[in-house]
Amino acid sequence: MDAMALLLDRESHGKLEGPAPTPEQMELIYRAALRAPDHGELRPWRFIEYTGAGREALGAMFACAEQVDNPEVSDKTLEKACSKPLRAPVVIAVIAAVRQDHKVPRIEQVISAGCAAHAMLYAAHAQGLGAMWRTGGFAHHHSVHQAMGLEGEDELVGFLYLGHCAGGDRMPRPLDPRDFVERIEA
Repeated sequence: MDAMALLLDRESHGKLEGPAPTPEQMELIYRAALRAPDHGELRPWRFIEYTGAGREALGAMFACAEQVDNPEVSDKTLEKACSKPLRAPVVIAVIAAVRQDHKVPRIEQVISAGCAAHAMLYAAHAQGLGAMWRTGGFAHHHSVHQAMGLEGEDELVGFLYLGHCAGGDRMPRPLDPRDFVERIEA
């Protein structure tokens, strides 16, 4: 795939199906993540990959978060929370493993993890896979963080859902850079 086509044509895909990416595809996705900008060479990334029954365990974490917030939560809401990770054959939690004892500011470490997630999306697209970066309340919930073993200043930057596009590719809506760029000339 041409590099510019990759950059200009990538689109998020919310409807994903199996089969799961192959081990070789996953290896390339992780290798791309490890090339993210990294001030101080801290490698402030951690990834937790959920497949098979692991997705059900992640769904149980989501349901637990719902119960923490509302002990009277309905069964329907719990079922919905449990089913969220089942929307793709692979879900990866992308975590900024923040080092507090370093001169590199926390924000730069979190952004580096975000860049790693971004690279993973493009690596998936380059291999003909679909992907979606999801956040929402569960990505910021303390019970989910605790269940995943996040410590201190660690930040869950999101969940990457990976699989094959259900319903095929769609072309992204074109955006005009002029709508987003301010130019100041001396």
